[in-house]
Amino acid sequence: MKTNQKTRSAQARGYTLMEMLLVLGIIGLLLGLGVYSMVGVLGDADDSKVRADIQNFHANLIRYKTKAGIYPTTEQGLEALVKRPSSGPAPRAWKQFLKESALVDPWSKPYQYRYPGKHNPDSYDIFSFGMDGQEGTEDDIGNW
Repeated sequence: MKTNQKTRSAQARGYTLMEMLLVLGIIGLLLGLGVYSMVGVLGDADDSKVRADIQNFHANLIRYKTKAGIYPTTEQGLEALVKRPSSGPAPRAWKQFLKESALVDPWSKPYQYRYPGKHNPDSYDIFSFGMDGQEGTEDDIGNW
């Protein structure tokens, strides 16, 4: 009979409230540290996406110039890769190279285009205002 009582008391024994709180606190601390370390990674991912998008625009602008004979003007902008420009100079031939959704950066702002460029006077500038949405700040990302 004594063995049954020992077995029952060992089975009935569980974790105390203090042990549970300690384990939950440790888990919360580890999760907090993991989230904190990921914040920088997510910002880097947005910057990398902008740089990749700018390379994509560059390739498609070369294709546009080959087909149309000229680069789009600043007024026509990158929209000339999506819709046939309605303002002059008119391209001699036109083809859609991108979808409209490609013209928006990771911060939901439109990409900027200038021809001729301010930073590249003999070519064009393609850039994003960055996270702050302001031109001329440190977080701007462009092809210069």
